[in-house]
Amino acid sequence: MSIRVTLNCQLKADQFTELRPFLERNLQNVRGFAGNRKVSILFDAKNNEMLLDEEWASIESHQAYLDFIAGNGVLTELSTFLETPPDIKYFECVDI
Repeated sequence: MSIRVTLNCQLKADQFTELRPFLERNLQNVRGFAGNRKVSILFDAKNNEMLLDEEWASIESHQAYLDFIAGNGVLTELSTFLETPPDIKYFECVDI
């Protein structure tokens, strides 16, 4: 079983251009973190909103990653691009 994680992020005005190099530097670290299976970035320019669509082995593995980036400064740097903290949701993948 895997967990789908969505992080809805409301960006500060005109920040996606500045955010892009940060994402390019850091996405390889997310993808290489234990338990990560996939990360996709979606951007809605009209609403200045970014959606991180991720697949993880478990909620615990995702939370371990959040703890890791909180400790190394990446989360703090990411927050400089955001109006508010991301809205994080967890979904169980169901095989039907």
